[in-house]
Amino acid sequence: MTYGCRMLRRLVSRVYWACSRWRLVSEPAPDRPTVLVGAPHTSNWDFVLMLAIAWRLDVDVRWLGKKSLFAGWREPIMRALGGIPVDRSDAGRVVAEVVERVRAGEVFGLVVTPDGTRGAHQYWKSGFYRIAQEAGMPVTLGYVDRTTMTTGLGPTFELTGDVAADMDRIRAFYADKAGVRPHLRIEPRLRSEGTPDTPVD
Repeated sequence: MTYGCRMLRRLVSRVYWACSRWRLVSEPAPDRPTVLVGAPHTSNWDFVLMLAIAWRLDVDVRWLGKKSLFAGWREPIMRALGGIPVDRSDAGRVVAEVVERVRAGEVFGLVVTPDGTRGAHQYWKSGFYRIAQEAGMPVTLGYVDRTTMTTGLGPTFELTGDVAADMDRIRAFYADKAGVRPHLRIEPRLRSEGTPDTPVD
């Protein structure tokens, strides 16, 4: 990305935050490739907030989108905003592409919204965890909280491979984060963990 483009993005983000009801409250942005978890994902406004956060903190972000979003005239726009098209018939290719980008020296946050389609699921999707482990990337916890009207980036940490312990840490962080639409919030829990009162086979 050119210096002029970065400056333009930062200017746009400063204007946005100056006019927005939301406040940006963030830990320092990671300085290495990371899987940036965006949660609770309860509204399409999350995408706008994600860009505003990334542009203000000068974080180069990538995000995954279904291939149909990149059709025709929309493709250059989506790619310019950091989009990576995903062919669901070859979803495994995503990890390989991320690894290739990391090895090529790119520094970016791969934004993943693991709580599915905003309230339609009981569990988080585990793709963010698999991508982070397979690509050797840490996880950064991004958040939106309607109760305090704050949003930003939380801690960045390495996954241990102990899924339950890692998810306990993630649950603790998001325990008081409500999302834009609190009634659509999903508890951070992977299907492989089961529910608190249901043992996992």
